[in-house]
Amino acid sequence: MKKPFYIFRYISLIAVICSLMGSLLLFFIGALKTYNAFRIVFFDYIPKGKEHLHYIDNATISIMKSLDTFLIALALFIFAYGIFSLFISNKNDIEDKGVLKWISIPNIEHLKTVLAKVIIIILFVIFLEIVIENINNLKWEFLIIPISVLLFALGLKFLKSDKEEH
Repeated sequence: MKKPFYIFRYISLIAVICSLMGSLLLFFIGALKTYNAFRIVFFDYIPKGKEHLHYIDNATISIMKSLDTFLIALALFIFAYGIFSLFISNKNDIEDKGVLKWISIPNIEHLKTVLAKVIIIILFVIFLEIVIENINNLKWEFLIIPISVLLFALGLKFLKSDKEEH
């Protein structure tokens, strides 16, 4: 009875392959956004709809958007590795070869925690982008994102401390 489940675990390769492909695509998009920052500074490129901002602000926003994209790419990479190490690989093979010991995903809960922390950082970067884009026209509604980040981080902290008690 265990054998069908053992073979069925390879279906998770779909998630691994798609996550790796998405990660690769986002690394490329992040590189393009970084290239746009160089175009803004060195070749007087002005992004559409951003004519009202100083070129330094446009370049900074472009770099921050690339950072955001790279973070999402890394999250997809970590997710792919986590799914692979939890469901497909033999853990002894990975540790013996020294492949990605720094990620070390012992269980699905740890994978979710790592991804949640990356999401908090991504939301923070998005908030900084919004503030820089609207520095001369800040509204109280912009506080929704940092409040959400704070609540999300507190929820993650309470979940972690709750698990440590049990």
